[in-house]
Amino acid sequence: MDEDQQWLINCLNASLDPNHQIRTFAETSLHQASLQPGFGVALARVASNRELQTGLRQISFIACIVKLTFIYLAAVLLKQYIRKHWNTDEEGFEHPVVSSDEKASIRRLLLSSLDDPYRKICTAVSVAVSTIAQYDWPDDWPDLVPFLLSLINDQTKLNAVHGALKCLDLLSSDMDDNMVPKIVPVLFPCLHGIVSSPQMYEKCLRCRALSIVHNCTSILGVMSGVYKMETSALMLPLLQPWMEQFSSILIHSVPSEDPDDWSIRMEVLKCLNQFIQNFPSIAETQFAVIVGPLWHTFVSSLAVYERSSIEGVEDSYDGRYDSDGAEKSLESFVIQLFEFLLTVVGSPKFVKVVMNNVKELVYYTIGFLQMTEQQVHTWSLDANQYVADEDDNTYSCRVSGALLLEEIITSCGTEGIDAVIDSVKRRISECQVEKNSGSPGWWRKREATLFALASVSEQLLQAKVSGPTIGKLLEEILCDDMATNLSDYPFLYARLFSSVAKFSSVMNHQVTDHFLYAAIKTVGMNVPPPVKVGACRALSQLLPDATGGVIQPHALDLFMSLVDLLSNASDETMHLVLETLQAAVKAGHEVSLSIEPIISPIILNMWASHVSDPFISIDALEVLEAIKNAPGCIHPLVARILPYIGPIISNPQLQPDGLVAGSLDLVAMLVKNAPIDVLKAVYQVTFDPTVRILLQSDDHSEMQNATQCLAAVISGGRQDLLAWSGDPGFTMRSLLDVASRLLDPDLESSGSLFVGSYILQLILHLPSQMAQHIRDLVHALIRRMQSSQIAGLKSSLVLILARLVHMSAPHVEQFIDLLVSIPAEGHVNSFSYVMVEWTRHQEEVQGAYQIKVTTTALALLLLTRHVELGNVNVQGHLIKSDARITTRSRSKLVPDQWTLLPLPAKILGILADALLEIQEQVGGENEDSDWEEVQNGDVGDDEDFIYSAGTTSHSKPTYEYLDSLAKVFNEDQEDDYEDELFSSADPLNEINLVTYLVEFLTKFSENDRPYFEQLFQNLTKAQQNAIEMVLKR
Repeated sequence: MDEDQQWLINCLNASLDPNHQIRTFAETSLHQASLQPGFGVALARVASNRELQTGLRQISFIACIVKLTFIYLAAVLLKQYIRKHWNTDEEGFEHPVVSSDEKASIRRLLLSSLDDPYRKICTAVSVAVSTIAQYDWPDDWPDLVPFLLSLINDQTKLNAVHGALKCLDLLSSDMDDNMVPKIVPVLFPCLHGIVSSPQMYEKCLRCRALSIVHNCTSILGVMSGVYKMETSALMLPLLQPWMEQFSSILIHSVPSEDPDDWSIRMEVLKCLNQFIQNFPSIAETQFAVIVGPLWHTFVSSLAVYERSSIEGVEDSYDGRYDSDGAEKSLESFVIQLFEFLLTVVGSPKFVKVVMNNVKELVYYTIGFLQMTEQQVHTWSLDANQYVADEDDNTYSCRVSGALLLEEIITSCGTEGIDAVIDSVKRRISECQVEKNSGSPGWWRKREATLFALASVSEQLLQAKVSGPTIGKLLEEILCDDMATNLSDYPFLYARLFSSVAKFSSVMNHQVTDHFLYAAIKTVGMNVPPPVKVGACRALSQLLPDATGGVIQPHALDLFMSLVDLLSNASDETMHLVLETLQAAVKAGHEVSLSIEPIISPIILNMWASHVSDPFISIDALEVLEAIKNAPGCIHPLVARILPYIGPIISNPQLQPDGLVAGSLDLVAMLVKNAPIDVLKAVYQVTFDPTVRILLQSDDHSEMQNATQCLAAVISGGRQDLLAWSGDPGFTMRSLLDVASRLLDPDLESSGSLFVGSYILQLILHLPSQMAQHIRDLVHALIRRMQSSQIAGLKSSLVLILARLVHMSAPHVEQFIDLLVSIPAEGHVNSFSYVMVEWTRHQEEVQGAYQIKVTTTALALLLLTRHVELGNVNVQGHLIKSDARITTRSRSKLVPDQWTLLPLPAKILGILADALLEIQEQVGGENEDSDWEEVQNGDVGDDEDFIYSAGTTSHSKPTYEYLDSLAKVFNEDQEDDYEDELFSSADPLNEINLVTYLVEFLTKFSENDRPYFEQLFQNLTKAQQNAIEMVLKR
């Protein structure tokens, strides 16, 4: 060992020293050394030095651990060194770059260490090898894979097999479509030899081999979209031996407390998933050999799951991980099992196999939905976690099983529904027997059965034939279980309440009223938290449909109970209680006025104390909004809030973080749909402070909320607000000053985010005052667009320009002339710039109103036939120069390239895209199919698709059909508060977009057929089909 290597070893040792000063000095020394030539080779020599490891046997155990640690550290530092100094194109690269000779030495030393007997060191070396391979393989390191294959074929060196498999596992996850087809025919037989030899290779090695198979098959699956024949030919001879091997693994019963066995089965299921998803036709011919073993694994795993996870009498290895960080619990294995079954059931080719045994599949699936011992323990101690896990569909066996039940009904239709109902009845009957015999676990199966029903409630209720059956079945269950002791089975009671809420529409009103009353009583009782959670869930869903006669006698008690719950709630439970309180206020009607003085101060205090929490503050705000909308409550609520809010927004610099922005949000809520006297009262207190905030603040949240607040005031006050201050001119100047600040191109984009909403209110409601400022406004809009860093802001400014196009009709050409006369940096004029940006971002425009305005404005521009339209070329279609997979490095070398289209042709294409988008709203759900089915012609061509959602292929689309498309389009656009401001007073919102487009395209094609045909030729086939559809009506 030379002096340099000894120095490095000493430094590595010192970097592990508990003394901070010694450790820091060593780390600094190592960093300085990393800037010198030869450092990488020196690290590799330490990592591969077997003499160091041999000497470990002659020293104490503690010293052995220390030496192993610094050898491991050398390998880890080498990986970091490679990241920083190997490739100049890598993000985070630091000089100097490693020389070619040094690279070769490092590669050679690392490969010689792959058979290191210490697994941790071997893993670190493998990671370093795979890191280098990302840069050098295959071009600069062609012998890497042959060398690794030689290692895994040598049965006499199991350590080398481990190292080689680890390398190949890491490599295979980063291969591209050029490498995989070359390596798979050679690699898969080697891997099969390992997996099929349990007597020679331990389970962790066989598991690693399967992981490589999964990675390679995943990449081949991606390739199959383009290279279907080639990938199928490649996989055809390989699939049969693998399917037979998988069968031999799955045929045995799942053992208890054996995480290594669970892990290897997980990898088998992952591989099968890829085979079925990506090569269904080939896999279908071999699937029969898997069915029996798969079913045996599924059934036998339930017994193990019940003993380990549900009853807790055996170890489920929950929360434990292997050396690679992969979870090794029984739960993770069962989830993977469900994921594979989900793929099988969701495939038209394979669901036929399930159909013969679908009732048993559902029956056993419900068994997996039982609450585990860990869940019972955790949720009993922490109701907040219970609410969070239920609401968020946390990664668990229960959630995966519920998803499988949903897919069974979706794929199997009536037979799936019958299977669910029959299995539920069977499970309920078994529970009753266990209950009568005194079995302590009966309630878990009952709760799991109700959970299963609730998880598919929407599908069952949509199938009207099952509604009455479910309703009657639930009534029997509920009436029986409500007689049991509530405190003994809190989670069952919670599920009873939520089940009533889910299925109330098909249940007897007397039963639902009884449960509503029981829920009202329960929230005020001293019962376990889960029961109160279930009662709140029931109330939040039952109250909106409840009759006043049921609620009124108990309303005051309900409000007081919820307020009491609120004082002890936290996080997720607070959200649930606030949601319930909101429903109670909306259902309380006249009673709300009497309780407003009690509830409003409490909610206001809660809002103020949680104003920086976006979830709780929004929930509290929604409760206040419900109070505001209750009969007779708006005036006392506003009178209560304004004296509190006024001083806050008048002295923003003195307030804690978030309070000013939150207060402005509260004001915006108050003025929304408020009567004129309330608007005026709010204006008197808040207008001047809000304007000052917008002119002076640099806080983006304050500016955004102030912008929305002022826009809401303009939307409600309109022309009247100019006179409220006594000086209309001053008010108008203030509004214009705000517009000028928000449109300042030097202002950060986030501060201007909602300027579009604000400007729209000005031009809609103060048109005569704004008319004289249009040129300056347009100029400011262009400058703000050019400096915008946020796509949403740019889209909102495009909307304003689109609205100005409409306002200029029937002289749209004059607005084009205005844009042409305004310069734009980097472009011939503003018209050129606006159209380049508008057409590029039109597909990102969201909201029914916004889409209507921008789409129809483009049509108006096209109708002008203005000469300037022909002078502008814009981004056309993406040029796909290479069908290969786009890796990270390839995307850097070959960025996306686009054709150029004349602006008129682009506009016509956008109008066609609008029709396609609306069509997709109706028929999109039925268009999912795998690559193979599409390419085999199992779905029709684009023209058939146009008709598929509502017409036959032999009929013409009618106006009624197109009108229904437009209605679906409107319903599917969930407009938020800002969208309501946009559209509330704009007659353009009444446009039936489909009818408009049909009439426009018809007129445009008839008035100038040659010009239309010229533009039509530039469109894609799908766009042409969309236009032809409406022209053939």
